[in-house]
Amino acid sequence: MGDVFAAVPHRTLVKLTAMLVMVTPAVVAQEPGSIVGTVRRADDASPLRGVLVVVAGSGIRTFTGGNGQFALLRVPAGQQTVRFQWPGYRPHEESITVTTGGTVTVDAVIAFQPVLLSEFVVTAPSRAPERVVEAPAAVSIVEPIVARDLSSTAQVPLALAKLPGVDVVQNGVNDFNLNTRGFNTSLNRRVLVLQDGRDVAIAFLGSQEWNAFSLPLEDMGRIEFVRGPGSALYGANSLTGVLNITTPTAREAVGTKLSLAGGELSTIRGDLRHGGVVADGRVGYRLSAGYARSESWTRSRTNIGDLAAEYSESADSVETLLNTPAPGFELRPLNGQVKAGPFGTPGPVTGEPDDLINVYGAGRLDVYLDNGSVVTAEGGATHILNETLVTGAGRVQVSDAWRPWARMAWAADQFNITAWYTGRKSKNGAILASAAPIDEESHVLHAEAQYHQTFLEGRGRFVIGGSARNSLIDSKQTLIAEADDDRSDWYFSGYAQAAFSVSPQLRLVGAARYDDGELFKGQVSPKAALIFSPNQRHSFRFTAQRAFQTPNTLEYFLSVVAGPPADFSLLEAGLRASPLGPALTGVPDGELFTNSAAIPVLGLGNPNLDVEHATTLEIGYKGQIGDHVFVTVDGYYSRFTNFVTDLLPGVNPTYAPWTAPAAVTDPEAQVVETAVRDQLFAAGEPLAAAGLTRLPDGTTAIVVSIGNAGEADAFGIELGTGVWLTHELRLDGSYTLFTWDVDSTTVVPGDQILADTPKHKGSVALSYIGANGVDARVSAQIVDDYEWASGVFAGRIPSRQTVDASVSYQISRNLRVHAVATNLLDQRRYQLYGGSIVGRRILGGFSVVY
Repeated sequence: MGDVFAAVPHRTLVKLTAMLVMVTPAVVAQEPGSIVGTVRRADDASPLRGVLVVVAGSGIRTFTGGNGQFALLRVPAGQQTVRFQWPGYRPHEESITVTTGGTVTVDAVIAFQPVLLSEFVVTAPSRAPERVVEAPAAVSIVEPIVARDLSSTAQVPLALAKLPGVDVVQNGVNDFNLNTRGFNTSLNRRVLVLQDGRDVAIAFLGSQEWNAFSLPLEDMGRIEFVRGPGSALYGANSLTGVLNITTPTAREAVGTKLSLAGGELSTIRGDLRHGGVVADGRVGYRLSAGYARSESWTRSRTNIGDLAAEYSESADSVETLLNTPAPGFELRPLNGQVKAGPFGTPGPVTGEPDDLINVYGAGRLDVYLDNGSVVTAEGGATHILNETLVTGAGRVQVSDAWRPWARMAWAADQFNITAWYTGRKSKNGAILASAAPIDEESHVLHAEAQYHQTFLEGRGRFVIGGSARNSLIDSKQTLIAEADDDRSDWYFSGYAQAAFSVSPQLRLVGAARYDDGELFKGQVSPKAALIFSPNQRHSFRFTAQRAFQTPNTLEYFLSVVAGPPADFSLLEAGLRASPLGPALTGVPDGELFTNSAAIPVLGLGNPNLDVEHATTLEIGYKGQIGDHVFVTVDGYYSRFTNFVTDLLPGVNPTYAPWTAPAAVTDPEAQVVETAVRDQLFAAGEPLAAAGLTRLPDGTTAIVVSIGNAGEADAFGIELGTGVWLTHELRLDGSYTLFTWDVDSTTVVPGDQILADTPKHKGSVALSYIGANGVDARVSAQIVDDYEWASGVFAGRIPSRQTVDASVSYQISRNLRVHAVATNLLDQRRYQLYGGSIVGRRILGGFSVVY
């Protein structure tokens, strides 16, 4: 339940350091006490693990271990109330007296009762703690048991895949695309992903690198997903949602844990964590390290027809097979493989792809102050090898990348201050279609401060904050031309939200944020919400808001070779042999297209791009029906405008249709230009026909670029439910309906705007949380087939019906064994066009805790 932290300028950090020095003598002198104990079930007296134990009115909290035991350190002397909370059980409180330097034992027994909706607290919707029934947004919480069971896969998005309204598509073992509420793309960045307030996206793309987290999934603590626009509080690139991850403090991770796992795809994974407290509980530390290695589902596509052959495994009908295209080939094979034949020609590969490797390390230091606030300094890095990503321009292999990060924060009851750094250094990567190299170094520096306070005796609350961010990107001229490369750009923002209870049943919320930067015009993002709660078990919500998404740096300034050069020698020869030949006599042979035998194929950005906008109206209901059923219903309408297109020919007005050389005079020039386009279309080369242009220096090229175009409406319904069948058995389900409509009059020629989202999707899960130490879960998901178009990849995505399962057994207080299977029935499907076929993966392992 941690706070969403924010960053601090240098002078405040200096002031903070001085404050820490001043408070140290007072902390030493107080010599507080400790609270230890065990939490058990009322029905069978078995120990409960994962119970939240909180000292009321303070920031002191922990969770029980596998044996149900807990320890609260550095508790102020005097009368205290200890609160115990666990999903599915009635909250329990104990009043005790803590003596100076002493230890008090508290053994608690808690009884089964499905948790009332009013007892859940979330922070992401308003950037401050609030009951979920009062949250002015559609929000879901990932249950800790789900994250724990999937931890050995290291696949964070899979923990979200069964939530209502969430779209998760997978490319390879570690490459995912997370979206909600439609209009997906290959590199989606419409969902903002935060870890303790730190944006974990790749600086120059704005999208996620999911294998860059430097801690395992089960150690990520609280995971909240807000569906719908988030710009009113979070700014750019929270167009359709916010994923907020709040990791435990060091005090909540005391002890040593070793986890080992392995299984299919020759997977091996190990995670080690050690945490403790020193200085009489005033300082906590946590150290983490991990290593993972596996094969991949990704294949080389260096021969004509490789994609169609690969996708034949995923065909769910003859129609799908017949409609699978046979596009061009990639010049570069995957790392570890060698392509037969000369460079630039198709050919098969030999050898096996290199394994995917991830290595990470991280450390955290927390200083606990007497007023309950926490000062944090932490950092880490992840080393990524051989991952393959799908982009609108084709597939990219990340051969060798480092992802360092650091964060400092001061979190108190009413304010949060943070400064963080997220970096990336990649070398020896490549665009597989063209074999163009990729080397880049980028980082983001961000500082933010936030304050929240109640007023009118708690009937109202406001949150205010502001931030400054600098983004530095240097592609070594492999992705951006020299004139625009090695750039530093600034962004600034200020935001506020106020909530007021008109009556015990009616709550009003209003918010607004202003963002400005060197790459886009100032943006205002308003939000208004009305929440009606007839009682603590039910609430109804209406929300209206506007959000925006900025183009990423590459969309502004991209400059790459997008494919092998085109040879138009035969086209020129045919024109010279035709009745148009006399019109070309002034043009030297081979120069009708500057160099007709080798016309460059380029991917170029557009520095004149504007931002995308989404205006959304939402209605929602959250309710506890009886003692055993929990239901959420959310409906929405969104209006999207000013889409940023994928890399396409003809969408950027800077690159107008090709014109004949000056030596060809009118009216023959217009006839030659028309004949060239007609011949290319007739030869089945529509991209070349639409993208043939002249660069600013007058030379000929085939250009794919980016523009702003299109307006669309989206409608959706998101249903979620959880039912306690018994004390240990729970049934969960979700259903999502999505429809959309594009205003065709706003689409530029050559563009194809699709929602890239299924119309129907549903899931069901059955969980057993046994008193005997056995936990088990089985889930199934059904996804409709749908059309996909993102850049060079366009086609139909087949329907899929996948089954996942997990089981674990707590052998002793220290040892747990576990197994997890994703896509248990091995239904082989590609989930985004251009992505790899995804198959089954079964892993097993154990965790030891001391």
